[in-house]
Amino acid sequence: MSRNAAMALPRIESAGLDAWLVRLFDAIDEANLPWLTALTRRCEATFAEALVDLVPSYTTLLVVFDPLRLAPEVARHRLAQLLQDLEPDEGAGDGELRELPTWYDASVGPDLARVAEHTGLSVEAVIDCHAGTDYRVFALGFAPGFAFMGLLDARLEVPRLETPRQRVPMGSVAVAGRQTAAYPAVTPGGWNLLGRTSVRLFDREREGFSLLRVGDRVRFVPVDRSSFEARGGDTTPMDGEAGR
Repeated sequence: MSRNAAMALPRIESAGLDAWLVRLFDAIDEANLPWLTALTRRCEATFAEALVDLVPSYTTLLVVFDPLRLAPEVARHRLAQLLQDLEPDEGAGDGELRELPTWYDASVGPDLARVAEHTGLSVEAVIDCHAGTDYRVFALGFAPGFAFMGLLDARLEVPRLETPRQRVPMGSVAVAGRQTAAYPAVTPGGWNLLGRTSVRLFDREREGFSLLRVGDRVRFVPVDRSSFEARGGDTTPMDGEAGR
């Protein structure tokens, strides 16, 4: 396997009787994506009908297989062979550009002021900074349609909430660490909420269900309340949450 300066030695780690976790990198970087994409495609071809699922992340690929079709030690040997001459998939950056109209406001983004205070920026600068970057979808997980995106501008790096909220509204746009995301459904969550998008991110009537795919680029586009409402956005405020 060829390596660049950012790449750590690949490691194959046990993830149960029917899965191996391939750890390609130790640090989050957009340059990781072509390698993870290449390994994903090679696993699809090599494991064929024995493959149950592939779960890519920022630095790893979880390979789930059918142990009745493929013994775990054989699966591990195949992965080791794939890694020996793995080359990056140069087409991995060809994902779709998705624009998410977003209403940034304290009523739906109750952590805006706190993020501004933590970073030393004004609320307006936080919004401009967050909306001024195109983000890459690195992984899907946590909830159906939930896309982990990065990398967030270092000026906006903030920790997760000490106490997660029990209920985060669908469409909430949030940040944590060097990541950003939009909640596809009402779920608990501990990320910092900046606003809300009107776009439906997960729809069982849509082919593939999830709007966002690994490798896509995402742009958050600021809109005012009237435009947000016209697009079908939910303006219900998070009562008692502002400034939390």
